[in-house]
Amino acid sequence: MSREFWGLIERSGMNDFTYRYVVVYRQGQAVAIAGVYTVTTDIAIFAPPWIRRVLGGIRRLFPNFLKWKMLECGTPITISSPPYIRSPDVSDEAVVDALSAELRVLARQERCLIIVVRDFEPNAQHLRPAFARHGYHWTDSLPNTYLDIRWRSVAEYHSAMRSYFRSKLHKHQKRNRAAGVRHELVDDFAHLAETLCAQWMEVHTHASEFQREVLTPAFYRDLPATMGKRAKVLLFYRGDAWVGHALLLMDGGMLRWLYVGREVAQNDSLYIYIAATVVETAIALGATRLEMGLTTYPIKQDLGAEVVPIRLAIRASWGLINPFVGLGYALLNKVPQPGPRQVFKSSAAGEPTA
Repeated sequence: MSREFWGLIERSGMNDFTYRYVVVYRQGQAVAIAGVYTVTTDIAIFAPPWIRRVLGGIRRLFPNFLKWKMLECGTPITISSPPYIRSPDVSDEAVVDALSAELRVLARQERCLIIVVRDFEPNAQHLRPAFARHGYHWTDSLPNTYLDIRWRSVAEYHSAMRSYFRSKLHKHQKRNRAAGVRHELVDDFAHLAETLCAQWMEVHTHASEFQREVLTPAFYRDLPATMGKRAKVLLFYRGDAWVGHALLLMDGGMLRWLYVGREVAQNDSLYIYIAATVVETAIALGATRLEMGLTTYPIKQDLGAEVVPIRLAIRASWGLINPFVGLGYALLNKVPQPGPRQVFKSSAAGEPTA
């Protein structure tokens, strides 16, 4: 929610985003702020494969079928964040009341049928009644993945794993090393922006689970200049050939794995190597938590990540059709709900050793 980060997002030129900021005042003093934006979004963004196939056929004739201009409150890129920040001496209920009223006005001005407030992880469950009072439906989004970093070294991390998951990881690492795969971590990558964006676009174009923001070279170019050494990229090579990257951002004690790019998009042993290297990098950087993002859940779970549900608050800007919005959205979209995996030994649970 920093000014510098939102400035970076605005300058990047992604999609057809247009940005505003809602500031809530009490007795002339600003007490809360929320980022708000309009964007054309697929209303069936999390649709199961059979619906995607049907929509694909329809959209060959009508490209914008079920793609609507929406008003959203939250973060425009795929990064989990509260939809607003507030002063500790003002209540969430008061902020939601003021925010909801302003969103209704903006939605009518911008001719947006749907209003979305995102993203709510389990620690924001207490906000559900406040939004429900204003007619919002609480619905599922793609879950996030996190790994709590409890190890002082990669060796401790591997030692904490159950033998099945450890041997599986070592097998893929050995396979990649035998193929000449190596990596390096860099902070200054503005001069690589065009290639980084092209690699990301290769993965984005072939994504089957989720497609939303479309990154630009300007985003990659501006990120290190704006965020400094907090922005990092892992570059992956096979021999002398540059084959992929992982984009990272330090956010306090959390390392966020933002995006991945490949010369050729596929879920293979190299992707597992990339994901494992991100974990090792989080340990090396002293992060306390690693956000691993959406999709490819089995691979991230095998590395110890916990799947955390995300909810959206959604309503129509027109009261007459709002009762049908929640049901319609739920019918069009189905999100995965992976079960937990016990990757670490129950006795140690990954706790550091003396």
